[in-house]
Amino acid sequence: MQKKFRLLLPIAGLLLLTVSCRQQRDIAYVKDAARDSVMALEGEFSKGIQANDILYIYVESQTPLATVLFNQETNKIAVNDGTVMNPGSGAVQGYLVNQDGYIIFPVLGKVKVLGLTHNELAKMLEDRLKADGHVVDPVVTVKLMNFRVCVLGDVARPGQLVVQGERLTIFEALSMVGDLKITGQRENVTIIREENGKRIIGSLNLASKDVFNSPYYYLHQNDVVYVEPNKKTRRNADRDPIVMTYISSGLSVISVLSSMFYYWTLSKYYNNR
Repeated sequence: MQKKFRLLLPIAGLLLLTVSCRQQRDIAYVKDAARDSVMALEGEFSKGIQANDILYIYVESQTPLATVLFNQETNKIAVNDGTVMNPGSGAVQGYLVNQDGYIIFPVLGKVKVLGLTHNELAKMLEDRLKADGHVVDPVVTVKLMNFRVCVLGDVARPGQLVVQGERLTIFEALSMVGDLKITGQRENVTIIREENGKRIIGSLNLASKDVFNSPYYYLHQNDVVYVEPNKKTRRNADRDPIVMTYISSGLSVISVLSSMFYYWTLSKYYNNR
C-alpha cells in the first residue's frame, strides 16, 4: 500500500504540470515568436478620411490675423487692437465629413476629403489658401477627433473606446478593456470593419506572430472587435444551469467522500502495521 502511494505522488505531480503547461500555452500571446527578434510592421493604421469622421483643422501663419477666419478657436472671437484675444478659449466642434465625403470649410466652402490622409488634406488646404491669396504662408494641422472602437465579447470590461489620435493596435485596445478573460478565444478574434460602403469581417490569431502582418493589427475608425468564448464556456452556456448546479454539487460530495475514504484507509493501514 505504501509503495503504491509513493508511486502515485510523482504521477499526480506530472499530470498537474502537464495541465498547467497546457493552460499557459492556451492563453499565451504570440507564443511562436522568438524572443529578442525583430519584425517589420506592414499594416496600415489609417485608410484615410471616412464619412462621419470629425476633423480638427487648425491653420497657422506668421501673420495670425490672416488665419482668424479659418480656425474655429478664433473665427468667433473678437479682435482687440489688432491682437487675437485668447485664441485657445473658443469651443472646437470639428468638421463633420458628410456621407458624400465633403466638409464645409470657412471661406473655401465645400471641400472633398473622402479617402485623403490627414497629411494630404493638410497639404491641399495649404495650397488652396495660398493659391486663392488668403494666407501667404499657411501651415495646416489635421487630426481625427472621434476615433472610436467597440470591443465586445469575452473581455474584462467590454465597451466603446474613444481614442486620441488615429493609431491603435489590437493589443492596445484589449489592454484598455482589461484584457481577455481566461476563457477568451485567443486564436480567432473577429474584427468587423466598414470600408468604402462595405462591411468586412476578418479575424486575428493573437497566439501567432503573424498577427503583426495582419491588416487588422492596426484598428481603424469604428472597428468592432469581438472576442469569442472558448468551446468549454460555450458548452457550459448551452446546458441547463440548474442541472449543472446539481452535477457540480454531486461531484463535490463524491470528492469529499473519496477523500474521507482514502484517509480512513490510509489510517487503518498504518494502525495495523
